[in-house]
Amino acid sequence: MSLNPSSKHKVKRGIRRRGELLAAALRPPRRPASEDVSADVDEPSPSPIPRLVESPVFLLCSMRSGSTLLRVLLDSHPRIRAPHELHLRTLRVRPSQDFATDVLGEIGLDAAELEYMLWDRVLHYELERSGKEQVVEKTPSNTLAWPRLAAAWPRARYLFLLRHPAAVVESIMMRRAGAVLDEVVQEVLRYAERLDAARQRLPGLTVRYEDLTEEPGRVTREICSYLEVDWEPSMLDYGRLDHGPYRPVFGDWSDNLRSGEVQAARPLPRGSDVPGELRAVAARWGYPIA
Repeated sequence: MSLNPSSKHKVKRGIRRRGELLAAALRPPRRPASEDVSADVDEPSPSPIPRLVESPVFLLCSMRSGSTLLRVLLDSHPRIRAPHELHLRTLRVRPSQDFATDVLGEIGLDAAELEYMLWDRVLHYELERSGKEQVVEKTPSNTLAWPRLAAAWPRARYLFLLRHPAAVVESIMMRRAGAVLDEVVQEVLRYAERLDAARQRLPGLTVRYEDLTEEPGRVTREICSYLEVDWEPSMLDYGRLDHGPYRPVFGDWSDNLRSGEVQAARPLPRGSDVPGELRAVAARWGYPIA
């Protein structure tokens, strides 16, 4: 039986509509505009649930602070796995049925705990896949969510990476198309405030990007000591290994990083070039602003 042109059009439109409905059903739910996944400011109670990875290491910092350089140096250690940015906190759990909340609640699992379990499973998978012993996660936006990380992993360890805040602003302005200076300054300030809060509340080791680029051997020795592993000279020759892709969202992708060698940092900004909103942060972190 053949179809007239009008009937053929209706069939095609029906098929297309079913495809759109299927795509919509598979698409992750959109979040309300008011739900900012970049700021988890509450401090939940520590989770009592055991973890597959009991003591992961989180590298907390602002964006454009040299975290990718530090991670490839650490990833070059035979006992440390430092993968590209995993963006764990973007992995959300939402039951598809209301009764699931009650059912899982009876065994002590709410949405937050399920998310912790998912994050833990991802870290464990990456650690097992690498065959190494310790995992370091370096997504900069973790800094905004450090209370949830501390709740999920009460035994986590932390590395705090500082870089002159005005240098961070300069780097973002150079890399981000259409960046507005005032907005970038406020963004960097926000990261700095959250990083300072984490440093006050969490145990860890603080290092500076400028020191890392000037004395990579000394700084990586300090980090290895903190992580209780022997320092390996081969860490500094990170270009000999495959550390995954260098591209946006995965981490830094600059030519300096691709060179496979630690490059010197740019000179520190002059005091007059430090935005007023960031002067207190720079001084607090030990950078000259006069």
